[in-house]
Amino acid sequence: MSRPLVVVYRSVTGAEESYDAIRSAGCKLIIDPIDVPGVVLSAAARRADALVGATFRGGIMDADWLDRFPRLRLIAKYTIGFDDVDLAAATARGIAVTHCPTEANWGGVAEGTMAMLLTALKRIRERDRAVRTGGWRDPGLEGRYVGARSDGYSGLVIGIVGLGRVGRRLAALLRPWRARVLACDPYVSAARFAQAGVQRCDLDSLLRRCDVVTLHCALTPETRGMIDERAIALMKPGALLVNTARGAIVDLAAVLAALATGELAQAALDVFPEEPPPDVALLRELGDKLLLSPHMVAANEGGTLLAAVPWVSESVIDALSGRFPERVVNPAVEVAWLERFADIPLLASASRAAGSPG
Repeated sequence: MSRPLVVVYRSVTGAEESYDAIRSAGCKLIIDPIDVPGVVLSAAARRADALVGATFRGGIMDADWLDRFPRLRLIAKYTIGFDDVDLAAATARGIAVTHCPTEANWGGVAEGTMAMLLTALKRIRERDRAVRTGGWRDPGLEGRYVGARSDGYSGLVIGIVGLGRVGRRLAALLRPWRARVLACDPYVSAARFAQAGVQRCDLDSLLRRCDVVTLHCALTPETRGMIDERAIALMKPGALLVNTARGAIVDLAAVLAALATGELAQAALDVFPEEPPPDVALLRELGDKLLLSPHMVAANEGGTLLAAVPWVSESVIDALSGRFPERVVNPAVEVAWLERFADIPLLASASRAAGSPG
């Protein structure tokens, strides 16, 4: 039996030991990175049985791209996000797609969001710069008090769009601040809202009522461009918009225009429709109205994606042994996948990779 081929299209720091484990299980492994849109994997790599990597920088793994891999049974991603894969196309071809929703990742996003939110509201950058340039206690450096107070101040209203792992963790982080928190997520039960201690509302109502709107939904056809001119027009003139989800959820041109006119007071962005953003000069023109981060909100010491490494190894070993893997984001593929691959194990050993949490 020839060895199954695992291709790493984008590696992550700290994954080398897991690659040794995958090889020890009986696989051939090659690293063939893609960093430029439009560039495809080598001809040798197109014989892959499994693709492994972080965010795909070659564009979208769409139907035409997937058709280059006739043997492919698995795309295993180190990331929690999977919007760089056309799930419908993968499902139609019997390809399972797995992701890694590790707490190191989604917890890091929630903590980073809280940091960006407070940096903007409390004017941390501005105060630091003022002192460094000889300034002191300028009224323009006043921040905004977040929570309710006993003197009758009701506090800010914070709106969370998307009550998944990140949104729920952010709600928990906000609880000691005594902020009023609204949330919008049409795919989450009422019980989940109650457990998170947030008030459920629709998106338009959230936009109208909140002083801070923070985005934590997945990028889907429904959410792409969701925060556009119409949505921004519904928001309070003094509102802060935070996006640490996916850049394409926001119409960036509309946000920048609203900041320039004062229709929107502040924005904090970790993600952009195109990364890195091409027109940096335009971003600089908005000064402190705009807090920017290079898609690193979850990056912390120890490696944001390091915890995902054993999960990916497990998915690869399972799939190549004829077992339907865990953490599949296109579960509708299971019947077709089992029909296609369950009776064709490619590994003599059914053992999982070393270090797997399963």
